[in-house]
Amino acid sequence: MRKFLKVPYGSHTIVVEIIRRRRSTLEIAVEPDTRVVATAPLGASREKIAEKIRKRGAWVLRQQRFFMQYLPRKPQRKYVPGETHLYLGRPYRLRVRAHTQEAVRLVHGFLIVHSRRPKQPAAVRKQVVAWYRDRAIARLSDRLEACLARFGDMKAFRPRAMIVRQMRQRWGSMSPSGRLMLNTRLVEAPIDAIDYVITHELCHIAQPHHGARFFNLLRQVMPDWERRKVRLERILA
Repeated sequence: MRKFLKVPYGSHTIVVEIIRRRRSTLEIAVEPDTRVVATAPLGASREKIAEKIRKRGAWVLRQQRFFMQYLPRKPQRKYVPGETHLYLGRPYRLRVRAHTQEAVRLVHGFLIVHSRRPKQPAAVRKQVVAWYRDRAIARLSDRLEACLARFGDMKAFRPRAMIVRQMRQRWGSMSPSGRLMLNTRLVEAPIDAIDYVITHELCHIAQPHHGARFFNLLRQVMPDWERRKVRLERILA
């Protein structure tokens, strides 16, 4: 069971997730989804954790503001003809055609939807969302294999499962049990940006938090990760 601590800091309340480990030091980390995580020794009191948070409160809030600007922002889609949709970093114009057989496909710069109800955006949306989900599962599975090849010991970094789903606040995550979760919207990004997210999460199998060891590992297996990150944020902002 996860345990949380609320720490007042000025006009703010910092919510901290507490993780107990057999260790001697108390570590505070701000994750890219803005969560604050305290990895604490088994015997550390909640007051000691709160005291550490208060001492680093300004840094915590600064990190949260920094990460907040890069959280995925879901565009407002109307699913009407002429609307632009991205797939693997390329824009496609939406075309909706009346048809007895429903289908979605890409043809010469267009995302073409054959629909029994072409005048109903909700029906078109349902088809497009399903198409993106199917494409995301297929393409992200392929990219996972490509990203695993970056690591010397592929078996050690292979996740126990990969789950593709809609996510509001992050592009991907790696659970403590080794379950890789990826945002369906990633299939809208270019391949190099997709690979950055997957490789980033695979590094968490060895390094759960964003400390120096994590970034050393990420830089080792993907030296240009910062360029890829900027491209992801620019295209899917």
